[in-house]
Amino acid sequence: MTSWPVQEGVFELGDLRVERGGVIRGARLAWQTHGTLNAERDNVIVYPTSYTATHDGQSWAVGPDMVLDPEKYFIVIPDMFSNGLSSGAANTPDYPEVVTVRDNVLAQARLLEEVFGVRNIAAVYGFSMGAMQAYHWAAVFPDRVERAIVVCGSARTALHNRVFLSGLLRTLEAAPEYLGHGQFSAEPVAALKAFGHIYAGWGLSQDFYRAELFRTVLGAPDLDTFLKTDWEAGFARCHAADLYAQALTWTHGDISANDLYGGDLPRALAAIQARVLLMPGETDLYFRVADNAAELEHLKAGELKPIPSIWGHRAGSPAGLPAELAFLKEAVHECLAT
Repeated sequence: MTSWPVQEGVFELGDLRVERGGVIRGARLAWQTHGTLNAERDNVIVYPTSYTATHDGQSWAVGPDMVLDPEKYFIVIPDMFSNGLSSGAANTPDYPEVVTVRDNVLAQARLLEEVFGVRNIAAVYGFSMGAMQAYHWAAVFPDRVERAIVVCGSARTALHNRVFLSGLLRTLEAAPEYLGHGQFSAEPVAALKAFGHIYAGWGLSQDFYRAELFRTVLGAPDLDTFLKTDWEAGFARCHAADLYAQALTWTHGDISANDLYGGDLPRALAAIQARVLLMPGETDLYFRVADNAAELEHLKAGELKPIPSIWGHRAGSPAGLPAELAFLKEAVHECLAT
């Protein structure tokens, strides 16, 4: 039980046409809220989910003494398409080949308006693919978003990041259960095991492994056990079709890849009116500090504050990491206060 109101539900979007072609039939957007919407409807923080994450899995960051305070803000966590709760490739016949980050954000905007009567957003806060959604919110709705807090994310998926994602996609496609077009005849157990091992090499830094933090901090007796319990087991619970679909969403992430900006990333960044806080992890292998630094020069009101850590990408989701969590909380609270 929490000391603040928590609600959850599913928003029925109807047949949702997506920008790269195709329709999500009977589209459904799962959501969870924390806190109370004020009379002015101006205390809203949108907190989109990351790759494979669900609203329950992300709610650890919500609390009076945590990153997002539900006693001050009305926090809306919309579940990304193909995360297992919202409509996705594993539960929707004829699911479109590509559902973009922008498709997700446009659906989330409908949720805010049609369910909660909200247009203006105090902040969008996101980690990883959630950070990509935060960036898209600021670019797609520049007159509606006051702050965008981008934790281990980027405005456009970098080429090196896409190489990683290509490896994941090719691994799934190599499975004998693969039918093509992101669908499988059964869950590809061996491919999902390989998927987890690939992810483990990217999700945490070389320094993390050199220091053997999987043993000294996380309590695994050895590397093989850590890979099995923390990575194989996690992805074994996912549907391969959803993993495939969300990896394509990630691959095609680009705030400028639309009719508004025509692929001109500097123009898309310059159009953002929100105050943007960029918080890459110093040792993140997906979303590099250099990528955010290159974006910063085009933003009207941006700040770059790398997270000092050897935990790689995991530094941006620091449940159980006291130093990283303290750094994140201080930076986010300062951003929200100004």
